[in-house]
Amino acid sequence: MRKLIASTYATLDGFIDNPHEWSLQYSEEKAQNYAFTMAKNADALLLGRVTYEGMAQAWPNMGGNPYADHVNSITKYVVATEPVDTSAWNPTTVIDGNDLTGAVTDLKRQDGGDILVWGNGRLTDGLAAAGLLDEYKVWIYPVIKGSGEPLFRPDSVGAVDLVDSLTFPSGVVVLTYSPLGV
Repeated sequence: MRKLIASTYATLDGFIDNPHEWSLQYSEEKAQNYAFTMAKNADALLLGRVTYEGMAQAWPNMGGNPYADHVNSITKYVVATEPVDTSAWNPTTVIDGNDLTGAVTDLKRQDGGDILVWGNGRLTDGLAAAGLLDEYKVWIYPVIKGSGEPLFRPDSVGAVDLVDSLTFPSGVVVLTYSPLGV
């Protein structure tokens, strides 16, 4: 069965919004290689509608490097309960948000590499609650933002096991957790 991994950037004080404003200064070769290896092990990207729409504005215009070329080439699955324009970022398939559990269970059973989820919101909450999420990879950046969109919401309830941690020279730490019961 394919592994479903949620990967997201967060500040030290637990906020995830606008990472382009606070994460780029910590970009370094070792972290980039780690992210590229994680992406290369995946052949699918699963996104909520809001995240997909934001990414679809930027990623199709990126390219010319192995990381962006790989991300742009793999199948994107966007979970939505309303229409989504998928024409800008192909290949993309829409998953009906009302059938999240069934559709993602079927997707995990298919042959292939890992499935990445970028961001951490209602989609990851639903996946974790359904027992479909295998790992959280939380990239903690040495930034205190003070306010913003929190990494987890009140409905993000559950226990996790720390299965790995990695610290990069920039001070960025990747914490890998497995939801209990998975």
